[in-house]
This record gives sequence, C-alpha cells and structure tokens, in this order.
Amino acid sequence: MPSTSRPLRKLGFLTIGLFDPADPGPGHEATLEIIELGERLGLDSAWVRHRHLQHGISSPVAVLAAATQRTRRIELGTAVIPLGWENPLRLAEDLATVDILSGGRLNPGVSIGPPLHFDRVKDALYPDTAAAEDFGYGRVRRLLDLVRGERASDFSGTEGIEVFSDIVQPHSPGLGQRIWYGGGSLRSARWAGEQGLRFLTSNVVKPEPGDGPWDFGTIQGEQIRAFRAHHPDGEKARVSQGLVVIPTDSASAAQRATYEEYAAKRLPRTSTPQGPAGLLFAPDLVGTSAELAERLHAHPGFQEVDEVVFALPFSFRPEDYAQILTDMATKLGPALGWHPAG
Repeated sequence: MPSTSRPLRKLGFLTIGLFDPADPGPGHEATLEIIELGERLGLDSAWVRHRHLQHGISSPVAVLAAATQRTRRIELGTAVIPLGWENPLRLAEDLATVDILSGGRLNPGVSIGPPLHFDRVKDALYPDTAAAEDFGYGRVRRLLDLVRGERASDFSGTEGIEVFSDIVQPHSPGLGQRIWYGGGSLRSARWAGEQGLRFLTSNVVKPEPGDGPWDFGTIQGEQIRAFRAHHPDGEKARVSQGLVVIPTDSASAAQRATYEEYAAKRLPRTSTPQGPAGLLFAPDLVGTSAELAERLHAHPGFQEVDEVVFALPFSFRPEDYAQILTDMATKLGPALGWHPAG
C-alpha cells in the first residue's frame, strides 16, 4: 500500500444529528450518545453540523454544551456555524461558555456567506438591517477579535452594585487559537491562512476557472498547500479533511446494501461541477477498511493532512452510526497508522 508523508495523527467524526420533528428528543439524545461512543472508542474529536429550519441540529453550541457534561476527553467541534445567521458578540459569549464547561475542548468551525434561502428568511432574521449586514470575511474578524479579548464596549467598571467588563465574559484563553474556517476555494484557503486560522476541508470544493479535468483530490490538495503557504505556521498549520467514509468490516449484508445504495445515488453529482457556484463533490467512500485505506492513501487531499473528520451520512440509523464508528476506530484508523487516544 502506498504511504503518505503525513502519518494520520487525529481521527474524528461529524454528524448532522437528525431528529423526528414530531418528537425531537430521541434524535438529540442519539447524537449525544454517539459522541459518548466516540470518546469510549478513543476517537479524537466529535463534530456536529449546523442546520437551520431543517430536521437536523440547529443549535450545535447548545448540543455541545450538553456533551461537555457527558464526556471528559474528546474534542468537540462545529463544522460549521454559518456566521450569516449569527451575531458575533452573542456567539462569542456562547462559545466561550461552552469552552469553559468543556475544560478547553471546543473547536469552533465557522463559514461566511448569506444565509441559505436568504430572501425567504431575511424578514424573520434581519427585519430592519438585511441590506446592511456584512456576510463576508469581516464577520469572521469580528468574532475572532471578540473571542480573543478585544474590547466589546467602551465601558468597564462598577455601576451601582453591578460590575461590567469591556470584553466578552467569560473569557476563555486559548479558544481564539482553536477556531477553524470551513472553506472550499483557493481564495478562502489563502484568507484562512493569512488570519492564522485552522482549515476545515470537506467533500466539496470550488474549482478555479480553467480547472480541468475535474479531479477533486488534486483541487483539494492545491487548496491545502495554498493555505499553509499563507499561514504563519507554514507546514505545521492544522488542516482537517472531511470526506464521507463508510467502513463495512462488521456491517451486515443489509447495512452494506444500504450504504452502497446511498453512495451510488450521490455519485452522479461528482462528475462535473454543480449549481450556480460550480461546486465539485467528492465521491462517498464505501468498503472494507483495507480498501478504504488504499483509496485514501492515493487521495491527493489526504496525502496533505495528518488529521481527518470523516462525515457520517445524513440519513442512517443510530445502530448504523455505531457500526461505522466502531469499524472506524478499530479497523480503519489502525490501517491508516492511527492509534486511539488513551
């Protein structure tokens, strides 16, 4: 099997946290249980997606606050919080609070851009300021400054019997160095590097004009190299790859059939760029751990990283996720040279 220049150091997973809108409690509980399972298996990190006005986790920070009280070691991340839905000051308070509760284990991932279907939600989200909102990189800078202790107010001191701070409280030292930017273009990779952020890649990239043929791995590898070329830490700058990877070592025949059908339905979108933005999707990887390790070692994006956050498919059952995570930790990870924490 080909070897990479970067042995796999960290192995994590990402979940969307689906729930039944008629009874959302069990779905949220299942998400917390899968995070607990990840910790028991020795995985390094658990990440939750962010879904507004859908039947997936709409408030990952709140879910991770609960997860801090049910875990002790595993890192907890958001992949990603779309900042167009957020007030950076309020989000900075929430992130710092959860980081304190976790003992410094929070890894916030964020992204920019207007909210999805903005014209349909702007009256509820920004009834008076929709036209004036900054949905670009400036919103990330505001969050970074506030998390890192820049002044949020021109007043600090005592007023009556109350004491006020001019910076976000609680302040969590170190949190500002653990913020990740989720990007899929050369521009976003360069910008994230210049800001000294960490870089979250996924199964989506945006090809540059003139790119072709459409090779996802090559494009992703170029973006990762561009990020590190612009980062103060250079080759040591942290990048995580996030593909959909489904090991089948202990899966039943029915599970394998479900996984293969899921990947086959999503395969056509990987042949050419999709939608107005021209996004290119990576194929989902399904197979035994030995097969997956061989495919990953040959992947130009994987060859650039030493940590991964593999995404769990959207629509599977809790028992499927348990099987996938168990195989990931006991079969696939070791096949990639990874060792469980602890």
